[in-house]
Amino acid sequence: MKILINCESFLKSQYTGIGRYTSSLVHYLAKVDHENNYYLYVKKRLFDRKKRIPQIGANNFKIKRDYFKLGVNRMLRGIDIYHSPSLDSLPMSKAKIVVTIHDCVYRSFPQGHTPEAIQSLETYTQEAVQKASMLICVSKNTKEDMVKYYSVVPEKLQIIYHGVDENIFYPMSPEALEVTKTLLDSKGIKDPFILCVGTIEPRKNIKGVIQAFYQLKKTKKFSGKLVVIGMYGWLQSSLFDFIEKLDLKNDILFLNYVSTEELCCFYNHAEVFVYPSFYEGFGFPILEALSCGAAVVTSNISSCPEVAADAALTVNPYDSEAIAQAIILILENSDLKKSLKAKALLRAKYFSLLRTAQQTLDVYRKIMET
Repeated sequence: MKILINCESFLKSQYTGIGRYTSSLVHYLAKVDHENNYYLYVKKRLFDRKKRIPQIGANNFKIKRDYFKLGVNRMLRGIDIYHSPSLDSLPMSKAKIVVTIHDCVYRSFPQGHTPEAIQSLETYTQEAVQKASMLICVSKNTKEDMVKYYSVVPEKLQIIYHGVDENIFYPMSPEALEVTKTLLDSKGIKDPFILCVGTIEPRKNIKGVIQAFYQLKKTKKFSGKLVVIGMYGWLQSSLFDFIEKLDLKNDILFLNYVSTEELCCFYNHAEVFVYPSFYEGFGFPILEALSCGAAVVTSNISSCPEVAADAALTVNPYDSEAIAQAIILILENSDLKKSLKAKALLRAKYFSLLRTAQQTLDVYRKIMET
């Protein structure tokens, strides 16, 4: 088989979850498949970020650069399978198409998107449903959404969970924790902190976290800071007005973007990781936190409990008091915290990148047989 994978997502200026998914998938496909030929499609204008391209070292993997801006259509000559790792405009081609569907958030939580964004995502999804031979869904929740909203036959939907790279997100030794305190100092963090990771937008429920944090402060249950790591997204300005109103400006630290190495440090040092999102197709930060052995509080809806299982406390994300009580439970019960951290590491091992790659290869083989 000749397989072309669109790799633009891991060459963009800021590395997102989809970028990490694509990069890891390519890297681990090289470990499980030494027979088929892979071509990694990148546009010339993105190719200056060479360090993002996995050092594969496999003869059956090659870069396909679009020097002349011909588009992916011209790159598909002689290709058997085209894999788009996210929603995008799909080519007209004889090649069989695989698309990874990460979520249906624009349907389940439309208030978090502009009308223009919804229309664009709707168009891409409809195109994927029509053109793809197989749709990879990153969770059972996402598969159910595709059946619910688009009436896709289950046979065309394959659940393949994301994996986590244990070389990037891992539990640090006591010595490493001591050394990495300098990172916290450089960010102005000298006290224990509660961590939240996610784009600053309504769907991530940062406001609910802040309301819960306010209750902790008001009842003197926690003296440290709340650290929020995430890029500024949709409708974030009202959030900062809310912080001013609660007089929490000096208690909350926003970090717009950190490297994956720094993110691992934050997960390891956090007293509690809080992620009460209103909707997730998968929830990368949950898995990253589990892989670092963090004590996690997350939502009891969408894919969050599917990923966390019994390795986290799950709460109603619309109830800030429930979020606060879950945090307090962990802060005040050392046995519970220890148990959650141990369960976190066990749960994270279920999400293997090798398994993700092998199951993806199985999809390629399956569609070529039909």
